[in-house]
Amino acid sequence: MTSVFAQALGDDFGRLHPMMQKRFGVSLEAGYAAVGTGVMTSIRRGPWWTVPFLWIGRLRNILVPDVGLNVPFRIENYPYTDPFGRETVTFMREYRVRKRPSRFDATMIYSDELGRVIDYLGTHQHLAVDLELRVGDDGDLFLTSDAQRFYEGPIAFRFPMLFSGRAALHERWDEEAGCFRVTLEVRNHVFGFLFGYDGTFTCEFPTATDAPARLKPRRHERRE
Repeated sequence: MTSVFAQALGDDFGRLHPMMQKRFGVSLEAGYAAVGTGVMTSIRRGPWWTVPFLWIGRLRNILVPDVGLNVPFRIENYPYTDPFGRETVTFMREYRVRKRPSRFDATMIYSDELGRVIDYLGTHQHLAVDLELRVGDDGDLFLTSDAQRFYEGPIAFRFPMLFSGRAALHERWDEEAGCFRVTLEVRNHVFGFLFGYDGTFTCEFPTATDAPARLKPRRHERRE
């Protein structure tokens, strides 16, 4: 099976820069992971009234209130099969501004029913987020989050965006510098800018057809 991103983008996947195709081609069939190391040149958050959103998100490794400059970070994308038989790719980002490391945990699948990538956020996959993908003219990738659904046991509801944010990510390969460049911004439609970062990184592509346990969520959610 092709990667979740290749399935979602279809023919447009071939328009990505070859290095972007390599990075987002992680799958069980391809048999490799993408492990990136680099520097977040800037980690930013919104005004003081946005901090409660970020502290709530920190409880499940979704958002964090840290800020910093030139912070080393690591991103790990491994393919694995989840307990429901779905091909899944980890998107774990970790960095350390304070003594305690900060993590963004996400796992992604391709939904045949919805025809798009679903991004499960956090350590317990409480939030399922629809992703919209677009390939730019230079072979870069634009990712924006859309509807969010909250799942916990028998509880299921569309998560109100008043209490959350929409993410916009732009990632590209810098030919001259020989590295990937990434920019992320998370905004709330009422409170404005919540969190964002800019960074650069390089990748290794180790052989892999499963993800280390430390990268998998503590609970998997069947519902999309």
